[in-house]
Amino acid sequence: MSSISGIEPVPPKPLVTAARLSVALPVLAVLLASAIFAAFVALYGQNPATVFGLIVQGGFGSSFAWQDTLSRAAPLVLVGLAVAIPAQAGLVIIGGEGALVLGGLAGAVATLPFAGTHALPMQFLMLVAGALIGGLWFGLAGVLRQYRGVNETISSLLLSYIGIAVFHHLTEGMLRDPASFDKPSTHPIDPSYMLPTLPGVSVHAGLAVSLLLAIAVHVVLRYTRWGFALRVVGGSARVARMIGLAVNRWIIGASVVAGGMAGIAGAIEVAAVQGTANSSLIVGYGYSGILVAFLARHQPLAIVAVALLIGGMQASASLLQRRLGLPDATMLVFQGLIFVCVLVADAIAQQLRETTRR
Repeated sequence: MSSISGIEPVPPKPLVTAARLSVALPVLAVLLASAIFAAFVALYGQNPATVFGLIVQGGFGSSFAWQDTLSRAAPLVLVGLAVAIPAQAGLVIIGGEGALVLGGLAGAVATLPFAGTHALPMQFLMLVAGALIGGLWFGLAGVLRQYRGVNETISSLLLSYIGIAVFHHLTEGMLRDPASFDKPSTHPIDPSYMLPTLPGVSVHAGLAVSLLLAIAVHVVLRYTRWGFALRVVGGSARVARMIGLAVNRWIIGASVVAGGMAGIAGAIEVAAVQGTANSSLIVGYGYSGILVAFLARHQPLAIVAVALLIGGMQASASLLQRRLGLPDATMLVFQGLIFVCVLVADAIAQQLRETTRR
């Protein structure tokens, strides 16, 4: 019939394409996690509407809440980038906590021999020291993957635990300040080396550093040949080798850059918040950054928005504890639910993409 009329039938256009659904799935995952969390707090004897209202109030309801949220968002952005950068090369590296604490330790001790020096170069030195140590730590996961076939997800997670153990060993041993009794710490950095606050928002300058790095990563990944090459390596290592790309260098390089981001996050926490390296650095930013990156679909600019959301959730935990008597770990439960739902959504999106290819 179509050959007589000369008109080919047009296949019906799907109502929702796989690409659109893959974008919508993270939103649906958050909504599903919120529903489960509402049921959880209801079983705990609390009104879910009150709980969600306090989460918004504690994270975004006042200038003080915003300051706390933005301060927490700064390291989350950087650790989110530490997950997103190697993801472009097809890697799943989740050991940000270890690289963060070691980067903070490096930043804390790097300036100790230079007390009394001008502040700006010392602040730069702390960030560089954190980036170097964090990059070397993540680089180990890339080397193990490329030269020994060790899964980078497992190795990076194990390296995170090793890094935390090394951190405790050093801060409680050879690098410990004898004056730190209750909480073993390194010698405090010179107070003049602390990062200044940004005018108008009363948040440390580490926030600006994290935003600038997120923009830089976005530009590099999207608009440069390096970003394109990294995506080619992540898409198919065989094709990348056929066109002359040194796959091992790209994989290890992406791991090193990612670790540098986590190391800078630790150095900023020392230079802007703690003033020394101690167990206060180990608060779970490295693990929360995994959620940030996955929820943002590994997009650097989206990571900023998601880090703000997760930072606000974390900032509200103390308010929930004071007002409703909920445990401080309540928000960790919420984050865990979101993470599980996001992983399920990713699995569904992957199935949809495979179905579309067929």
